[in-house]
Amino acid sequence: MRVCSHREMQKAAPTFKPIHPSAAPRARFWAAALAAGTITLSLSGCGTQAEPETGGSASSTAQEETYESDAAEVAAAAPRLVITYDGGLQVLDALTLELVADLPLDGFNRVNPAGDQRHVMVSVGGGFRLLDSGSYAVAHGDHAHYYAAAPILEDGIAYPAERPGHVVPHDDLTALFDDATGHVVILEADDLDNVVRQYQAPAAHHGVAVALPDGTLLVSQGTEESRNGLVALDADDAVQAESSQCPGIHGEGVASGEAAVFGCQGGALIYSDGTISFSPAPEADGQISTLAATEDSAVALGNYQVAGSDAPATRVSLIDTAAKSVVTVDIGVPYSGRGLARTDDGVALVLGTDGKLHLIDPDSAQETAAYQVIDPFELPQNWQDPVPGLLVLEGMVYVTDPATRSIQIVDPATGSIWRSGKISVVPNEMAGVSGLGAGEHDHSDHEEED
Repeated sequence: MRVCSHREMQKAAPTFKPIHPSAAPRARFWAAALAAGTITLSLSGCGTQAEPETGGSASSTAQEETYESDAAEVAAAAPRLVITYDGGLQVLDALTLELVADLPLDGFNRVNPAGDQRHVMVSVGGGFRLLDSGSYAVAHGDHAHYYAAAPILEDGIAYPAERPGHVVPHDDLTALFDDATGHVVILEADDLDNVVRQYQAPAAHHGVAVALPDGTLLVSQGTEESRNGLVALDADDAVQAESSQCPGIHGEGVASGEAAVFGCQGGALIYSDGTISFSPAPEADGQISTLAATEDSAVALGNYQVAGSDAPATRVSLIDTAAKSVVTVDIGVPYSGRGLARTDDGVALVLGTDGKLHLIDPDSAQETAAYQVIDPFELPQNWQDPVPGLLVLEGMVYVTDPATRSIQIVDPATGSIWRSGKISVVPNEMAGVSGLGAGEHDHSDHEEED
């Protein structure tokens, strides 16, 4: 069985593009998906990890066909959430918040979208593992068919890394960074088995890489002791631009016009049209280290801390990649780095410790609304400990609440709780997939764990 690539699907079925909030309220879209029958889906063994059938001499194609044949066709895309907890991962139906699979996995595990709207990267000891959400789409003429199967956490290390770091999907490329070696791997997001580029940074550091569609590769520069800048490489790894004006470089995002922004102590670095520029923060000791950007806005949202201050940060930063400026907005209460997100139309979202979802207009730098979505909470001492977090998926906002072991689905246009669900674990990190990714993937060729 041949399944089309995501790129082929986009060409054949342009109607996959999620409905924009300005065209119709997202709540209607989700309600329509529920009415279409996705909540009645029943998968054999969907509460546990499913394994593809394999034989001693079975080809990878046969394995893939067996796995794909286990999927049930559904009436609409079946978005899914992946939640980490102490001891494993849970995959939830993003429409109903019902449990799809509980996958035991020891350690503090981090999850990031792999870039294909189907898979999630799981950072573990030894590298990155792939979690197949089991939700995908296949093009068929001028429309698509949607499928859902039991999720699979692949046994082997998909991409080795001594200390797996940042995962950055952008456009059709996904960049992986190994903090222990400074090694960068670039994957084709539509075909995660295809490594299209590799790069070795001069020194190992807690770094990040961003691959742009024109062949530019942006890589942080530093050592184990300090980080201070950024280099822009062309498709042949020749230096196109560089800057050492970004001490403590951390956090990344890509805004409209392929403008990439990185957080620094004292401001932000902006790469645009082949040049790197530094935009100072309002205070020389202001620090930005977490960013949320969207291709529909020239303004990136970031955290904002003043170095040496014992007071919790209550201001966020707005970095205008066109004007090359940084301004701050005070929401009046502390927040965590996991409480920053953007809506599909660019509105900046901040989850405060008051339990409110604060909405900020990035153009006017004004807070426009604050909706109570969970109970007030305190920030943990350890950043790895569970803390309420945000995720935007298909236009709706997901808010985790570790204290009550619950997840809220919020309509950002009105602040109304569209759905609230209890879960059986204390949620920590969260990632989501739309289920619009391609069905094609070979589960057989990844390196086995030691």
